[in-house]
Amino acid sequence: MSDKDRPGLGELLRYVGELVDQGAAERYRAMEIDYRPRYTPVLRALSAGAVTVTDITTASRLTQGAISQTVSLMLKDDLVVRHDLEDGRKSGLKLTRRGLELLKRLEPHWETTFRAIGALETEIGFPLLDMLGSLAAALERQGFADRLADAERAGKTDD
Repeated sequence: MSDKDRPGLGELLRYVGELVDQGAAERYRAMEIDYRPRYTPVLRALSAGAVTVTDITTASRLTQGAISQTVSLMLKDDLVVRHDLEDGRKSGLKLTRRGLELLKRLEPHWETTFRAIGALETEIGFPLLDMLGSLAAALERQGFADRLADAERAGKTDD
């Protein structure tokens, strides 16, 4: 199979993400939980002690824009509320009663999720989460645009 006939990195990452999200959404429906999987990074970060959007962004490694959009949806769904922080510079977030009840239902599911990931890692023969973490770290050190430029230069020197 030539390079042009096989999916690229972005395509595979999106496809795997879709498969994971579809499976998660199916399980939430089976658990009779009206829930958007995109809320997970925010809920997990808040439950681990994050208070601000910046804290959540740091914990989740997602963009501030993505977190802000998710928080807006969660505000509408009455899962979080904003509150003033003591320093007066920023507002913080905290879970509402509804958010806390949802978190209580989801935490056992997340433990199950990590067991399922472990089984998947055993099946494919390598530590998927470690590999993805290493991939993210490498792309943080040198962005993909720079890597593309390097590959283009290397291709010109090969001619």
